[in-house]
Amino acid sequence: MSLAIVHTRALDGMAAPPVIVEVHLANGLPAFSLVGLPDTEVREARDRVRAAIQTSQFEFPARRITVNLAPADLPKESGRFDLAIALGILAASDQIQPAALDGYEFAGELSLTGQLRPVRGALAMALKTRDAGRALILPGASAREAALVRDARVFSADSLLAVVAHLNGHEGLTPPAPPSARRRRRRCPIWPT
Repeated sequence: MSLAIVHTRALDGMAAPPVIVEVHLANGLPAFSLVGLPDTEVREARDRVRAAIQTSQFEFPARRITVNLAPADLPKESGRFDLAIALGILAASDQIQPAALDGYEFAGELSLTGQLRPVRGALAMALKTRDAGRALILPGASAREAALVRDARVFSADSLLAVVAHLNGHEGLTPPAPPSARRRRRRCPIWPT
């Protein structure tokens, strides 16, 4: 398959509007285009994603890659889209089954080694992802924050390799540790009871 779709979220104050990452692979000279109103940090994802895919021992396709972050009129900032872009490339190049991405949303900045770094806005993303009926895969520190949202399905990952192993059914990701009992005693609508 030469087209993959991955769900993620932007951050706009306390809102977490949905973003669809569309990845298309085409024949032609190798190139990597990123469209959809990305800021500088997002445009730099091209280099982080390429290095993370290669150091995680996956094949980076030598084809014309176009990544669209939709909707185009929503500004996108930070490295939060790295994981979704990398998974889209792997799905479009048949290194992940595209159907494995269904039911999930992803956010995380990739290091050049393929390790995941935390992102801001985990609570807002978890609230919206729960309402959308999807599970959320985040870096460890962000997943612990997102786990405070009642009834949210959150998984913690430390690397691109761990996420792909989970999606391919080789090794499952675990939910983050629940908040301490002392914190649970407080009455707050987003904390589990």
